[in-house]
Amino acid sequence: MDEKTKKQIELHSAGATIRHSSPFAELEHYSNENKLEAEFIKKWCVPFYMFGINKADEFIRNFEPIKAELNLEVVKKLLGDFNWRTRIVGAYFASIMEFKTVEDIIGIHLLKSQVCYAGNGYCLTLAKFNTQNGIEYLKKYLDYYLTRKDLHYDQTGAMMALKWTDKINGTNVMDDYLELYQEWTSRNYTPDINTKFQGFEQQMNNLKRIKTA
Repeated sequence: MDEKTKKQIELHSAGATIRHSSPFAELEHYSNENKLEAEFIKKWCVPFYMFGINKADEFIRNFEPIKAELNLEVVKKLLGDFNWRTRIVGAYFASIMEFKTVEDIIGIHLLKSQVCYAGNGYCLTLAKFNTQNGIEYLKKYLDYYLTRKDLHYDQTGAMMALKWTDKINGTNVMDDYLELYQEWTSRNYTPDINTKFQGFEQQMNNLKRIKTA
């Protein structure tokens, strides 16, 4: 196998299934200098990435024995890895531990959308942090990605994150994007906002359960 083919396979496995040009391409994103060791991934990623916070009881069982060891350095290593699995777990952990110092790392990761799946974790975390800075990342994301009907990324997740912060803050930011969102979605299928929000809300409640367990 030649090196080019090998690299393509590695990128696909990491979650870079669709690569696109965007106005965020030149943003400098956080990246580890070295690859993560297998033991680190086995301990901090493998038990948490597949079902994530949708199975809170399982997450808590796996998290409880290592919770005391979790710190900012671990979270940054997870977020700095070029793989959706480590990045989404890093976002979960940042939310659970309220490590707001990584908000810009997560916000830029969301804007660049380098790997699939992880965006849901980014949106949950920005919603949990509920800062004006995080809300601006969500708005920037929607300003651009709702114009890309060819890219079905995390537009719905970003909408749900804004709906969450609107509910907490007594604002109506998400409403400003409803028309664009309806135009972005398929003519044959427009996800019901309220139904989608129920799922998002459950995930947010699970994060709270995990934090207080």
